[in-house]
Amino acid sequence: MSCVTLSEKPESADAPAAADPYSAALHSVMAGELREMGAMLERLAEVLISDEHVAATYLEQLQSFDYLIQHADECANLLERIAAGEDSRTAIGHVRLAEVQDRLRAAMKGK
Repeated sequence: MSCVTLSEKPESADAPAAADPYSAALHSVMAGELREMGAMLERLAEVLISDEHVAATYLEQLQSFDYLIQHADECANLLERIAAGEDSRTAIGHVRLAEVQDRLRAAMKGK
């Protein structure tokens, strides 16, 4: 299987997503994978937070778990919207984490 990075220009930027018959299925599966990772991170965070010493000592670092969980969820939502047929630019507009949305928009511009 070959992978195309977002910085590579597709042959036609206007080509419909249907040009790749596996695109919707792959996007849906990847969304599920991201959700599974988010759920695992959440369970790990719960274990760490349940230890009072760890929670008190590493509170700032533990907040990274919340960000990672949100990040995985936003990416999963994005992939599901694209799999459902929404165009990439519109789908990116729904991403709630501003820095993630900015990186995605930059990738669409090839930066």
